Amino acid sequence: MAAPSAANLALPWIWCSLLLALCLQVMPLAEGWQIWRPDWLGLMLVYWCMKTPYRVGVFHAFVLGILLDLIEGAVLGQNALLLSLLAFLCALVYPRFRAYSLVQQALMVLVLLGSVQLLEQWLRTLLGPFAIHLSFLTPSLIGALLWPWFATLFNALGRRLAGD
Repeated sequence: MAAPSAANLALPWIWCSLLLALCLQVMPLAEGWQIWRPDWLGLMLVYWCMKTPYRVGVFHAFVLGILLDLIEGAVLGQNALLLSLLAFLCALVYPRFRAYSLVQQALMVLVLLGSVQLLEQWLRTLLGPFAIHLSFLTPSLIGALLWPWFATLFNALGRRLAGD
């Protein structure tokens, strides 16, 4: 019996990591700590959209966004729209992103996640009373700071699973 190929292992690994990020995204935190939570789902989505752009894209982002909407009790489609936009932006910058160093990639992650956070804040002000302050960009900044370690860890795990 032949060993499973890396391509066969990739799809379950992708979905498991995305669902883990979804769990981390909705995990309850103590009062005042929510602002320090990185955008785990956005970070994981950026990673997989850049690593395997032909396997993960807008459809995956939309499904995860709908799940996030249902779990959080948000307006149905709000997170789906935001994550789909993130995946689309990742597809636009994919060729340049892969050529960047990890520090430059982290800056690009900051721009991508920050743009989506800005749009999320704008939608929240349209859909109800919500005060805007610049602290909404903190998860994007933390995600950008985590990016070099995050990408290195997942690249190493991917090589290990592939058997290289």
